[in-house]
Amino acid sequence: MKAKLIISGMSCGHCVKRVDNALKDLEGVTSAEVKVGEAIVEGSASIEAIKEAIDDAGYDVEKVEEI
Repeated sequence: MKAKLIISGMSCGHCVKRVDNALKDLEGVTSAEVKVGEAIVEGSASIEAIKEAIDDAGYDVEKVEEI
């Protein structure tokens, strides 16, 4: 699975690092490319698990697009 996520609430490099760490710590994520406001994630983790990890980091997933 590869997906692009639009994430609200991110505004700086610290936000990027928090989301990046949350995704890379999630079992099943093999790759995560995070920028302010978006992330491209690859791996076997479910979309729900990815959204929950981002939510736990303090941000909201506004849109998910499988690519």
